[in-house]
Amino acid sequence: MVKKLLALAALAAALVPVSASAGPAADCSRTSVGLTPLTDLGARKYKGFQGGLYPGGKNVPPAGYLAQGVAAAAQVEPIDGRVVLLSIGFSNATYEFSVFKQIADADPRKSPELTIVDGAIPRQSTDVIRDPRARYWRALLGRLLAAGVRPDQVQVIWMKTAIAGPTDPFPAYARRLRGYIAEVYAILRRRFPNLKLLYLASRTYAGYSTISLNPEPYAYQGGFAVKWFVEDRIRGKVTGPWVGWGPYLWTDGTKGRSDGLVWTCADVIQDGVHPTASGRQKVAELLLRFFTSDPTATPWFVRP
Repeated sequence: MVKKLLALAALAAALVPVSASAGPAADCSRTSVGLTPLTDLGARKYKGFQGGLYPGGKNVPPAGYLAQGVAAAAQVEPIDGRVVLLSIGFSNATYEFSVFKQIADADPRKSPELTIVDGAIPRQSTDVIRDPRARYWRALLGRLLAAGVRPDQVQVIWMKTAIAGPTDPFPAYARRLRGYIAEVYAILRRRFPNLKLLYLASRTYAGYSTISLNPEPYAYQGGFAVKWFVEDRIRGKVTGPWVGWGPYLWTDGTKGRSDGLVWTCADVIQDGVHPTASGRQKVAELLLRFFTSDPTATPWFVRP
């Protein structure tokens, strides 16, 4: 077992690129791209497609579907004393979720039976991990074993989604990403047999980006991929664990959105894409607020 752990830890380390300080500077002049956050778009449309996080331009699930999520949350029970909340995703996801784990683990509201594991790894975007043979999945197992938990104890997952270097026009990009999310969903069902709840997230604002990794409007349009996959689950086009939005992360730069969230150039590093300490903290606080207040999360996240 020790040798296996060391091998998987080495694989996880190999998948993490060395940070580089050189590169193009962020374009701090792009403080807005003039797009309306899905949460503010509501029943209005972007390029012919309705906004809102859920059907009908709403930002909350339909009552019946929400009841299913609450019922799924009630089924989350410790397995050998543990409930595991796991993150899935790429660089931004691990930078943000690792800070969330720190503040959540220190929060007295968190259930003592909950173990939070950051399984996100740089460069492991949705188009990469949709392959069940991807090295990511072995590295992820190493993260779990290093945390002293097993795949069968994972009952809740938060996953951030994106495709690296997209060039597709809208809605082709969002539709392709939705398809990749479905492929990853199938992998998650096989690898985590006790998975009850999957929360999805799209990207933060990328208007300051000066690289082709996932600039605007793709960071914004990725929200539609999540929205459409959640709707597929609501309508029974896909079956399995309950699927819903985690906190919606995109906002229009310093123009912001109706709840006051803004994303400044100080929230990103030199490439304009990856979050600085302030950006990581913003997302971490959104995650903590969500898991300590959402009715599908409080039954298993919050201390009884």
